[in-house]
Parts: sequence; structure tokens; C-alpha cells
Amino acid sequence: MEKTSTGLQENVAGLLCYVLGWISGLVFILIEKENKFVRFHAIQSIYVFGVLTIAGIVLGWIPFIGVVLGWLIFVLGFILWIVLMLKAYQGTMYKLPWAGNLAEKRVS
Repeated sequence: MEKTSTGLQENVAGLLCYVLGWISGLVFILIEKENKFVRFHAIQSIYVFGVLTIAGIVLGWIPFIGVVLGWLIFVLGFILWIVLMLKAYQGTMYKLPWAGNLAEKRVS
């Protein structure tokens, strides 16, 4: 594993991109200018958890069905959070279907 411009190992920095969802992704996209692995995970984190956050807020306004769907989004987000942190820590550039493709294009 390489070190990043932040001094962290790239797998640790990749994991940290997901720790606080889109917020930590935003922090790492602003401070890491060179390492493509970290930038990929930061951008993917922003897309995935940004969309899940917005969806949760919008669904919160819908009575009953919004609560049920909001709960499902929370569970999905928690599972994705764990999987993405583990994959980043393992040094894998794990791409989710839409967010991973968008992140990969932004990093290239």
C-alpha cells in the first residue's frame, strides 16, 4: 500500500472516506489531490451517502410509507457503509453500479 499526500496508508484513507458518509468523502476529496484510490472512494462516498441522505429526508415527509421506506434506506445504508469500509480497507476499488462508474469517470 502506498502512502497518500495526507501521510496515511491509502487503504486507511479509503476507509476513512466512508466513516462519516458523504461528509468524510467531502473532506477527503478536498485534502487528497493525487491518490486516485482515495479520490475514488471519496467521490463514491459522496454520491452514495449523499443520495441516501436526500432520499431519507424526502421520504420523511411522506406519512407511514415514508417511514417504512426510510427505515429500509437506513438498513441499506448501514450495510453499504460496512461493506464499502471493509472493501476500501482491503485495498479494493469496489465499484457500486452507478456511483462507482461515476466516481471512476471523475477520477480518470
